[in-house]
Amino acid sequence: MSDESNPGIRRDGWAELPPMAPAGTPASSAILPPAAARVRAVRPAAGEASAARTVAPSPLDPGATRNPHPLHRVLREEFPLTYDPLLRAWVLSRYADVAAALTDARFTHGHRPGDPPCAQTHVEVDEGELRRVTARTAYVLARRIADRPQADLVADFCRWLPAGAVAAAIGVPYRDMMRLVRGRAASALAGQCTGQISVREKALASFLANVLADRERAAALQGAPAGQIARAWTESLRRDPPVQIAVRRTGAEVRVSGGTIPAGESVALLIGAAGRDPERFRDPDRYDPQRDDPGQLTYGSGTCPAVLLAGLEAEYAVRALLDVMPKLRLPDGFVPERTGLITRAPRTLLVRPGG
Repeated sequence: MSDESNPGIRRDGWAELPPMAPAGTPASSAILPPAAARVRAVRPAAGEASAARTVAPSPLDPGATRNPHPLHRVLREEFPLTYDPLLRAWVLSRYADVAAALTDARFTHGHRPGDPPCAQTHVEVDEGELRRVTARTAYVLARRIADRPQADLVADFCRWLPAGAVAAAIGVPYRDMMRLVRGRAASALAGQCTGQISVREKALASFLANVLADRERAAALQGAPAGQIARAWTESLRRDPPVQIAVRRTGAEVRVSGGTIPAGESVALLIGAAGRDPERFRDPDRYDPQRDDPGQLTYGSGTCPAVLLAGLEAEYAVRALLDVMPKLRLPDGFVPERTGLITRAPRTLLVRPGG
């Protein structure tokens, strides 16, 4: 008996979604989206033909929360364009495609801080004043944990610095900081990028985890010029971006690696996968602040208070923590664990302030 003939049976809409298939997999139009026939097949790398998968993994697969990088590698190499029924979107994972989609006018409905659309809603800001309040907030927070035998930088520092910097900049009293800054008050400074506070928290946590993972690296940044810290910050945004997946919609037909995306389609951009594309970055899994092929996709290149604040927070987080606690280090045996599918960062970042 069909579902239609028995109203007591509830239809499962998920069961009717199309299966994920690599670009160009032969299938009838009743199974794949209408434009799938225009997508070319993608050849596996040399020597991998026998091991090539016939079904693409999903960015939402079990296990991706803890370690999405093997899955991202498969998508980049074998499925540069595929349709994911769980995301209900086409998926792009290669750097060239993701970077283009983030700026191409044919992709609509979304922007990053620093992209042209967000500039229309921002007020003029005093960079010198932002620098002053960010530095002051960072040093206050660092001194609060300096005498502890152990602290969690995620809970005690990263969750406070972005909100505190905005609060100080717009004159919100300290006691009202978390309530107001996460609400309408922040829009006076950041316009459409108000919600970026939580993203900056995650970006800062990953950055500090990368810096403190190597004692020599941390020592090199102690008292370093702003440009050197900025390079380390950019490298962290590349390797461990706080936003892993961004969604856009095509306003026109777009040719990408592996085929063509028709107009009017949702597209999931795997920023985390793009940042580790070996076609763009040498030794992409390694955190290397000195690399000569830098780049990041979290922020655009334009002026935006959210982007400016994120960079200042990274700079003064390093300066304050290492100035106030020069022996700061991770506990023996502790490895920060990054988790998350859409956004990703360490849940905890334990440190010993006194070494």
